[in-house]
Amino acid sequence: MLRGFSRRAFLGGAVSAVAGVAFAEAPTVSPRPGQRPEALGGAAPRLAALAAPSAEDLIAEARLGGEVSFAVADARTGVVLESHGADLGLPPASVTKAVTALYGLSTLGPDFRFRTQLVATGPVQAGKVQGDLILVGTGDPLLDTDALSAMVARLKAAGVSGVTGGFRVFAGMLPYMREIDPEQPDHVGYNPAVSGVNLNFNRVHFEWKRATNGWAVAMDARSDTLRPAVSMAKMSVVSRDLPTYTYREAQGGVDEWTVASTALGNAGSRWLPVRRPDLYAGEVMQVLAAAQGIRLPKIEAIAAMPSGTVLVQHESAPLSAIVREMLKYSTNLTAEVIGLTASATRGVPVTRLDASAQAMNDWMQDGFGAAGARFVDHSGLGGGSRISAADMVRMLIKAGPGGVLHGHLKEVVPQDEEGKTLSDARYSIQAKTGTLNFVSTLAGYVTGADGALLAFAIFTGDTARRARIAPEDMERPDGARAWSRRSRLLQHRLINRWAGLYGV
Repeated sequence: MLRGFSRRAFLGGAVSAVAGVAFAEAPTVSPRPGQRPEALGGAAPRLAALAAPSAEDLIAEARLGGEVSFAVADARTGVVLESHGADLGLPPASVTKAVTALYGLSTLGPDFRFRTQLVATGPVQAGKVQGDLILVGTGDPLLDTDALSAMVARLKAAGVSGVTGGFRVFAGMLPYMREIDPEQPDHVGYNPAVSGVNLNFNRVHFEWKRATNGWAVAMDARSDTLRPAVSMAKMSVVSRDLPTYTYREAQGGVDEWTVASTALGNAGSRWLPVRRPDLYAGEVMQVLAAAQGIRLPKIEAIAAMPSGTVLVQHESAPLSAIVREMLKYSTNLTAEVIGLTASATRGVPVTRLDASAQAMNDWMQDGFGAAGARFVDHSGLGGGSRISAADMVRMLIKAGPGGVLHGHLKEVVPQDEEGKTLSDARYSIQAKTGTLNFVSTLAGYVTGADGALLAFAIFTGDTARRARIAPEDMERPDGARAWSRRSRLLQHRLINRWAGLYGV
């Protein structure tokens, strides 16, 4: 069922007729003053808005199949302006990251920093650690090869040239997950492992070049300035057509890959996921240390952290900056680390990702009345998550226009009725996008030139069609890209409709 009314009527005195159409716990403030004629650009745009296609017509024209759910409300009063299937739970995809962002910021604070340390179990004498050197992480999702290199340089400056014991890594500050979503293909870089030590988003760089006999391949942990080779990820080129990639975990946590020769051109590269990020980070640090004259033995993972002295400490950027980057680039690892860390800080004993997601569900219900929220992770990569447009908008309203979440959401470029950039738009969009196969979502705020603010959520999903995708087709199923384009066009056509009707 579609329900809606013009903002002009609402602001002109029809409040009593629709006072019940508001989300629970909406801010108790009065509506804005009566709309000025120029708010909609004059009489002609007002008439055009009244003649615009209905939301139901726009949905029909999109030809998506499945389900479409949306809600839009005055962000200051909480009054619902229009909705369609708003109580229907659909997969939120990466819109989940907006929930995780607020969950993390409200729990940890915007100034929270992740720490990565080099800890010695004994004193440094004659240039050597008398005991073990331990790489200890708290989950920093932005740790990269350059940061590890800087830590090695500081270790050298402290006079360390080696150890008498072992070189170990402790990643147990966060639970280990081999992958975020087991339904994804093995080779996609956006589905890496998660642990207390993460490096380069837990991805390894695979590069190939045509050689005299076949191809030359390289696996490295490259950054902006360095390219240390690694041996814990190996690649073999195999003469076949399909599958493009195969994977198996060999003894010692080594990732063994094969790639079909017919899939390789003369040269190219891609990032592949790492399944043992602790061993990956340890090997990279060992290589970097050797380059600076520090001899470290082969890395060994440990399950318990012994006492020791911190020799070197690297601090991440503040959480506020990490969240802003996560929402801009939609990095799944970052979302999972933030969510797991927030749940642990709240005292939730999380040993699995779904347990941490349940803690976020409870937080959503307690804080926002979102009884129907059912997240299975913190990134939205898993297709089993569900939330309604009504619950999402309720959270956006209570979080507040101009609040901490609003300030971290990315700018989404407005588009016209054909999907082209709307250069003369009189409004801006601050929102989070989300995409899975046959799922496309958008939620956030629309800000008008005169200060009007809408909170909205649009969820589209053909879950039946998604369920029929064969595992080998998950990366690029037939029809998914065209479907997503039609969904994104619908999202912007709905926003344009609201901009005309409700004066933003």
